[in-house]
Amino acid sequence: MELPSTEALPDSLVVVTNRQPYTHEWTTGPVEGEIGERDVTVSSAAGGVTSALDPLLQVTGGTWVAWASGDADMAVAEDGVVTVPPGEDGYNLKRVPLSDAAVEGYYHGYSNQVLWPLCHEDTGRIWAAPSFWEQYRAVNDRFAEAVRSVTDADELVWFQDYHFGLAPRAVRSARPDATLHHFWHIPWPAPSVFEHCPHGAELLDGMLACNVVGFHTEMYAAQFLRCVAATLPEASVDRDSGVVSYKGTETRALANPLGIDVDGVEGLAKTVDTDAVRRRVLDDGMAHPSIRLVLGVERLDYSKGILERIAALDHLWDRRPDLRGAFTYVQKGSRTREGIPTYRRYRQDVLDEVNRVNETYGTDDWQPIAYTEQNFDMETLVGLYRAAAVALVTPHRDGMNLVAHEYPAACVEDTGTLVLSELAGAATQLDGALMVNPHDVAEIASTLERALELDDAERRDRLARLQASVAALDSRTWVQRQFAAAE
Repeated sequence: MELPSTEALPDSLVVVTNRQPYTHEWTTGPVEGEIGERDVTVSSAAGGVTSALDPLLQVTGGTWVAWASGDADMAVAEDGVVTVPPGEDGYNLKRVPLSDAAVEGYYHGYSNQVLWPLCHEDTGRIWAAPSFWEQYRAVNDRFAEAVRSVTDADELVWFQDYHFGLAPRAVRSARPDATLHHFWHIPWPAPSVFEHCPHGAELLDGMLACNVVGFHTEMYAAQFLRCVAATLPEASVDRDSGVVSYKGTETRALANPLGIDVDGVEGLAKTVDTDAVRRRVLDDGMAHPSIRLVLGVERLDYSKGILERIAALDHLWDRRPDLRGAFTYVQKGSRTREGIPTYRRYRQDVLDEVNRVNETYGTDDWQPIAYTEQNFDMETLVGLYRAAAVALVTPHRDGMNLVAHEYPAACVEDTGTLVLSELAGAATQLDGALMVNPHDVAEIASTLERALELDDAERRDRLARLQASVAALDSRTWVQRQFAAAE
């Protein structure tokens, strides 16, 4: 990724995330001929946050603070600190080890059974066991202490996402003159939804310790300001400037959409062997380039709209028998948060519906839905994007959704159509997609039908507009806007 000029960057940076950019795991096997000794493997994380911030810290230097999730993480670190990328003098990774109880309460509990459903406006799924809040608060305090223990007071600290709503206040209390940023990567709800939040005032108090709080869209930033005004009467909210005055700190709520490494995706797409990717992902009978592909890529999360999408495919093939055999839908699913029963049930519901549709419409030489949970490297994923005639990105609600950015960037042969939920953050940023209500099964079906039958001129025009939108939101621009807001 091409980074902003060094003049636009802080001299040193501290990033705080739940997920770490590099993970060390033990492997069992012979080392130097001695059977039974263990070696260590290191893997890098995928995703928009890591791809944007890892190269940034390699330029600025500084420290990345994250949960020590790998079983060999602490063994290879000195006082919890290891230099990354491996073999390079890039920056320090400070690892915070967490007990099983802490992970259960802070991550599986408050983060993902309270804040996640709240912010995705699915309040019926909120479950706030007392231990969840206790662990969320304790883990935020531990991360704040980790920041203070390995960084200087004048380093800019950038907290990432909903896992760290309280930590900024703990850092601010110890360092009143610190420069603190936060970026909330998921949606921010309206006040009528936020009032369902247990400990909402404490959460806002933590975030308002920051100088800048970033969101993907103007709507999320505006709703944050409305929630502050409704929840904290002692806060002074200027909605025109987006600034909150509270406890001696001015906090700017910033709309700053995250993009992708456009050049990196395009470069991979131009060289990837799409025929080889088809053979890897699809059964031999469906791997031929003549079979059109429709693609869905997401974690197996109830907010992603996968079940409605499968119902739409069922509806379309029932209404249009002539489209049976005309295309195969590829669903790339990634298991997630399997410590939470809701997620295990959702995955099983998806598998059951895939099997039902395949049994209803499949033939000896055509499988309607090809479902996979394989772990793909970025090259394989980009190859799937390039091979797909249509991408279906239909979440119920999403902070941004970077698949909607990656897909058009990978369509380097001027083919490809994006069907996009109007409730994803990307819908406010991208021009050229075919928009749908993610709950309207019939509309998803008819819009997919239209996408498959677009004439060449409209398809090229829509794709060109999408690619221009994506290029304007390159991830380096996200970094520039965030730091400029504090000046």
